[in-house]
Amino acid sequence: MKKIDLPERRRWREHAQEVGFTFADMHGEPYWDETSAYAFSLAQIEADIEDPATELHAMCREAVDHILASEALMERLAIPEAHRDLVAESWRRGDPEIYGRFDLAYDGNGPAKLLEYNADTPTSLYESAAFQWQWLEDQLETGVLPTGSDQFNGLHEALVARFKMLFKSGTDLHFAAVADNPEDYATVEAMAWAAREADLGAHYCDLEKIAISTEGQFLDDEERVIGVLFKLYPWEDLLRDDYANHIAGSGCLFLEPPWKALLSNKGLLPVLWQMFEGHPNLLPAFFEHDIADAMAGIGAPAPGVAAAFERAEAQLRAGHVRKPILSREGASVSIYKNGKIIEQAQNTEYADHPRIVQAYHSLPQFDGFRPVVGAWIVGDTCAGMGIREDRSRITQDLSRFKPHFITA
Repeated sequence: MKKIDLPERRRWREHAQEVGFTFADMHGEPYWDETSAYAFSLAQIEADIEDPATELHAMCREAVDHILASEALMERLAIPEAHRDLVAESWRRGDPEIYGRFDLAYDGNGPAKLLEYNADTPTSLYESAAFQWQWLEDQLETGVLPTGSDQFNGLHEALVARFKMLFKSGTDLHFAAVADNPEDYATVEAMAWAAREADLGAHYCDLEKIAISTEGQFLDDEERVIGVLFKLYPWEDLLRDDYANHIAGSGCLFLEPPWKALLSNKGLLPVLWQMFEGHPNLLPAFFEHDIADAMAGIGAPAPGVAAAFERAEAQLRAGHVRKPILSREGASVSIYKNGKIIEQAQNTEYADHPRIVQAYHSLPQFDGFRPVVGAWIVGDTCAGMGIREDRSRITQDLSRFKPHFITA
C-alpha cells in the first residue's frame, strides 16, 4: 500500500459539475482529491480487504440472531421497546439487504482492523462506484497509470445484479433522502441508476414529502403508493419518528430493512468481540457501562465480561477509543492513550448517548493524512472499496475521498 502523487485530470472539475458531483469541494476544502492516489497489490486487495470484509459480514449476520435472542442486548443497543418486534420480524421474514460499508484500519501489513460497520445508510457510494472508476479509465487512457492497472470496484455491477435477484422486472422502487443535500442525493441516485439498469422503476421523493394514506400506506409526492422504499434516513432516527408507528401496517418493504438497526449501531462491536474474541480483524471492544469502574481503577468489570476484560486490559489501557453507540462522522468520539485524551471530536452532538470502549489501533500516516478503507458489501460479499483520509485521527466531515488503483 503506497500513496503516489499523480497529475490531476484536465477539466475534471468541469466534468464533476456536468455529472452532478457538486460536492467535490465542501466546507471550503477539497472533498474529492486526485492529486495523489493509493496503490495496492492484488494480493493485498484479495487477502486483506475483500475476503476479510466478506467474512466480517457473515459474522455480523450471526450477531443479529445473538442480539435478537437477548432483551438485555436490545436494551444496550437502545432499540426502542415499542419497535423491537418490528426489527425482529423483519429478520425472521428474511427482509433483504442491499449494501453496507465496513470502515477498516489498514496499512498494507497485517490484518485490517474493523473500526465500525456503516450498515444502514452509508454514503460515498457514488464516489466509490462511479467517479473513481472514471478517474481510473481517464488516467489509463492518458498514460498516467501503467497499462494493466485496475481498481477494486465492481460496485455498480454488483448492485444491478442484487436488484435483479430480489425484484421482478418492472417492479417500482422509491428512493428517498433529505431534500437539498447533494451528497445524499448522489447516493440515492447511484442506487436508482443500478435499479433502472436492472429493469426496475425508480422514483425519487424527498423524505419530508412522504405522506400516509387513509389506508395506512406510504405515498410519494405524486400520491403513488410506495411498495418498496430505499430511504437514506437512519433507523435510529426513524424508529424515534412518529412515522415508525405506521411501518408495520403499511405493506412497504424498507431498504435497508429494520434489522439493519442492529448492525449500524456501534454496540455491535462489543457483541462481535464477545462472540469472536481474538478474531484477527476485530479489536477488543466493550460496553463502557460494563468496564467503567475497572478502567477508572475503582472497581471490577461486570461479571459476564471480567475474563475478557482481563485479557484485553493492557491493550485498552495503552490506548482506547470511546464512541457513542449512535453517532456519525466521528461526532463525540474521544481517543485515550495511557489514561489521557489525545484527541477528541469537536462535534459533541452525541455526547449524551451510551458509549462503547474499543482498543485503539492507529491509522497509517501518508503526508500528514490518515486513510480509512471503506470496504463495500453488496448482498453478502465485498464488491469494492473507497478511501477517505483525514488529518485527524478521527475521520470527520472534513475528510477527503481518494481514488485507488491496483498495480499491474
